[in-house]
Amino acid sequence: MDAVVDPQRQDSGHRMLITPERVFYAGLLGRPRERCPGAFHVYVAIRDALHLATSDGQQAHGELAVTMPNLRHTITSEYRAAICVAIEPESVPDGTLEAVARRLQGPDAGLFANRIRAAYATLADMQYRDAISNAEFDTMCFGDALPQRVLDPRVVRAIARIGQFSGEPVTAAGCAAEAGLSPSRFLHLFKEETGISFRSFRAWKRARHLLHFANQDINLAHLAQDIGYPDSTHFSHSIRRFYGLKPRAIFSGSRDLAIYRAGQVVGERALP
Repeated sequence: MDAVVDPQRQDSGHRMLITPERVFYAGLLGRPRERCPGAFHVYVAIRDALHLATSDGQQAHGELAVTMPNLRHTITSEYRAAICVAIEPESVPDGTLEAVARRLQGPDAGLFANRIRAAYATLADMQYRDAISNAEFDTMCFGDALPQRVLDPRVVRAIARIGQFSGEPVTAAGCAAEAGLSPSRFLHLFKEETGISFRSFRAWKRARHLLHFANQDINLAHLAQDIGYPDSTHFSHSIRRFYGLKPRAIFSGSRDLAIYRAGQVVGERALP
């Protein structure tokens, strides 16, 4: 699978690389409202500085800021655009993200910020190459590959079902039946393996999938239905909770965003 990008959108400098377990975004942050994404986030200033405030009382100011998954926070940039690197927590063993956070916020924080800014500069050359692996992505951003979490095959199949986004609801009962488990046993296994409840995991992945379409002129009500939201109100509330922005604001601010898609995008709006 090749990474795909619209070359007409490269001139703005706003770019996003999406893989199944990583995102690299360089673009507008939008208005400073509280957000609570389900992934580990590393924010890096393109110029000037960032300001981070978290729901547990942390305050940070500088060129690099880190937030753990499912932590409510507000991020602002003195410059109109910033870089954000996201890592899905189920892709790495327990304790890995905490160790990465300590490294990034330690004495070499400036070196990591420069490395991530250098990675941003390489994205313009990626449109004709094969899909990037987690190891390549991590090395590009952090200098080495992060360890990969090994999940139970039954959980892997459930995650694949959630990631199909065919419009049909993916339920715990359906995944449990496919795994040959009772619903309660499956839910326990899923949380034990991934560190997050099935319902929360599904909600985040649904909101994350919207990123694939962020620069398209698209009917948002139809998109909400296509990726599994029961109605537009639920769609808007969910997106605003995870990203701190309404769906329309995300699409409005992403018109000049070049999106590099690595890995399979499934559903009615599937892309090559």
